[in-house]
Amino acid sequence: MAVIVRAGAAPLWWPGLMAAAIGALVPGLTGRRIGLLSGAALFLITAAVVALARGRRYAELAGGATRAGRSDFLQDRAVTVRNWRRGRRWWLLGAFLAAVASAFVLPGAGGMVLAGAGAGLWLKAVRIGRREQRDDALYWVRTDWVERGRPAGKRVKGYRTTGPVAGDAAPGGARRRR
Repeated sequence: MAVIVRAGAAPLWWPGLMAAAIGALVPGLTGRRIGLLSGAALFLITAAVVALARGRRYAELAGGATRAGRSDFLQDRAVTVRNWRRGRRWWLLGAFLAAVASAFVLPGAGGMVLAGAGAGLWLKAVRIGRREQRDDALYWVRTDWVERGRPAGKRVKGYRTTGPVAGDAAPGGARRRR
């Protein structure tokens, strides 16, 4: 489940940093200093909002998690990441272009918002990973319950658990080191 949350972190973080760097080169209407300072503030606000969003729902679903059965279909980490990114590639491209275009008004701010969203998703995955380590279990979402990549959506009735060494993902959704 943390894999789905973490899948969006890198595609938001790196283009966000690139858009902020491009935005720092453009003087903009407000000037570089104001643009970059407001971008830094927006980065922190966005990261905090994304990291804390739906936290109660994640905890509620994790609290009622049941052991994964033989009939549960649990997807590979690489397949989950690939499906998430392919399903959102045009939205990610549009967000990057909007962040670069916003640099003409407020230099660097749009890119910092995008990077803040990626950092917030990464922080949320880290928080889920700490819970997985504390509970000594990996949380999974059945693939037929996940609607458009939402691990805490309305269709998700509960999480499934496996042992911490099951699958190819470490707690928090990172790749398992071999």
